[in-house]
Amino acid sequence: MDLLNALVAFLNFVFIPAAAYGAQLALGALGVTLIYGILRFSNFAHGDTMAFGTAITIMATWALQAIGISLGPIPTALLALPIGIAGCALMVLGTDRIVYRFYRKKKSDPIILVMASVGVMFIMNGLTRILIGVDEIRFDDGARFVIDVRSFREWSGLSEGLALRTTQLITVIVAVLVVWALFWFLNRTKSGKAMRAYSDNEDLALLSGIDPEQVVRLTWIIAAALMTIAGTLYGLDKAFKPFNYFQILLPIFAAAIVGGLGSPIGAIAGGFIVAFSEVAITYPWKKVAGHLGFQSDGLLQLMSTEYKFAVSFVILIIVLLFRPTGLFRGKSV
Repeated sequence: MDLLNALVAFLNFVFIPAAAYGAQLALGALGVTLIYGILRFSNFAHGDTMAFGTAITIMATWALQAIGISLGPIPTALLALPIGIAGCALMVLGTDRIVYRFYRKKKSDPIILVMASVGVMFIMNGLTRILIGVDEIRFDDGARFVIDVRSFREWSGLSEGLALRTTQLITVIVAVLVVWALFWFLNRTKSGKAMRAYSDNEDLALLSGIDPEQVVRLTWIIAAALMTIAGTLYGLDKAFKPFNYFQILLPIFAAAIVGGLGSPIGAIAGGFIVAFSEVAITYPWKKVAGHLGFQSDGLLQLMSTEYKFAVSFVILIIVLLFRPTGLFRGKSV
């Protein structure tokens, strides 16, 4: 029984939260690696663009709720996602035409585009705050739990209770579906193959008749969808606050670089590696150890939760020092 209680505590406080968080980071990292692999620069406005797309989704959610439309036990935000994606896509396409296209035509160095993205980041952050404010917003309507602590205890007879929130389960399911759809698009469709060809060898792709502007537009639209979905899932799981999306930029970049910047599979693996590392290192293991018969006066916590993002930073530095191409050998950073 003690072993089962330890397992339930591990699932409850480490595995399930890390799996949901990892799925969110993986989707965010996929957007980063897509832009890096095709447009050849690191988009520092990624986090704040996620916030902008999520803000549009929240406003669409409120509008649907106001006219009495909901999905019952499932969050209404999932129904509003297409509106958020469309709004975010229009924003990034406009940003590309106004800002990035100029530098792309001049064939500027990637660092110039990176600095331009920093400027876009501040503008996007300001727009989001004007649009929806700076306060914390919770928009996770519907059923709160798929499995709740009391029901699990009554069913299992264990002292530890298992809680699985609806938003956590939805996060994992949606992430799996989105990743499958993205890989199907890139490998099976003509447009997807054109994007891959453009990423592998830009000059050869142009000689083959591939329209570079179409590839750029598709890249931004797909990245906008990934950013909005990742941002909305993150907001549903935790809460929406614009500054949180600026903070999550570090774990997302860490995930993309750990897996291999430019490698979609690496982005997914990196997302889960960073998430499980953050959660495991900042979780106090005293309860799990107690069920296993190890008593301790301390919390058995390697780092306080306030330093969660420091874990991402340390992982990022280690990878850049010893394996700059990442686990799946993406493009050298």
